[in-house]
Amino acid sequence: MDPLVSLRGIVTVLNTPFDTNNHLDLPGLRQNVENAIRAGVAGFLVPAMASEVGSLSEAERYELVKATVEVSAGRVPIIGGASAPDQATRMEAANTLIDLGCAGILVSMPYEDPGSYTSHVEALAALDPGFLMLQDWDANGYGIPVPLIVELFRAIPAFKCLKVEVVPAGPKYTEVLKATDGELHVSGGWAVSQLIEGLDRGVHAFMPTGMHPIYCTIYNTYMAGDRESAQQLFERLMPVLAFSNQHLDISIYFFKRLLHAQGIYATDKVRSPKVSFDAIHQANADRLIQRVMDLEVELADTKWM
Repeated sequence: MDPLVSLRGIVTVLNTPFDTNNHLDLPGLRQNVENAIRAGVAGFLVPAMASEVGSLSEAERYELVKATVEVSAGRVPIIGGASAPDQATRMEAANTLIDLGCAGILVSMPYEDPGSYTSHVEALAALDPGFLMLQDWDANGYGIPVPLIVELFRAIPAFKCLKVEVVPAGPKYTEVLKATDGELHVSGGWAVSQLIEGLDRGVHAFMPTGMHPIYCTIYNTYMAGDRESAQQLFERLMPVLAFSNQHLDISIYFFKRLLHAQGIYATDKVRSPKVSFDAIHQANADRLIQRVMDLEVELADTKWM
């Protein structure tokens, strides 16, 4: 079965759990993956920025992927994160991730000019990755030019997916989907705070971390035709998103703290953060974590999930 057929909905970007000795907490990771699948996620992306990929050794990165592939056991597609500063490292990582059983590969590459970008994409596609997902990442701009995206999509069969993370994301979603007749699979990442807008624009998948049951319920409710209820439920998450989206490190702190409070991760340890998480952060996080946990209980009790 084509993995892109099922890659619609919530694709979880996995946070990396650590034990008290700062080693990988693989039992916690496995439990998180299993819980997410039961909640209805459409797939996983690992490792990525939310996985603290820069603080992981090469061996640790592949241990995470291997465990995720094993737990999933083909139930949902796994996208292996092969992003790296240089093409040689990206190629090596992509080869390893393909060998580990990932259904597709994601790469984030700096865009400098059409020629060099195209040559890098062609080389990665030649590895036969199942599908290639390009991460259109630009925190301060509009990212990869839409005409180039269309050209690559038409010329390179492996390039089937685009993860849009630009400023602003909404119009880029619409432009890309219109220019590719909706055939290019488009997903949204950190702009999950515009989840309902993304659904209105026809985005295929969204890549948040954590809160799997709530996100899946919002998505399924919307797709069932009840936009109003999906919007109402999403708005109940807005205080959580406003807090956690302050900075990538704040997001990692928050969702690890949530997973630890839920008894899934052994600790809420974060490796080498750039931003501190002080007592006021922690107090606000704990209040919002209780909101999330109460909402999950409410959804379960009302048979939403």
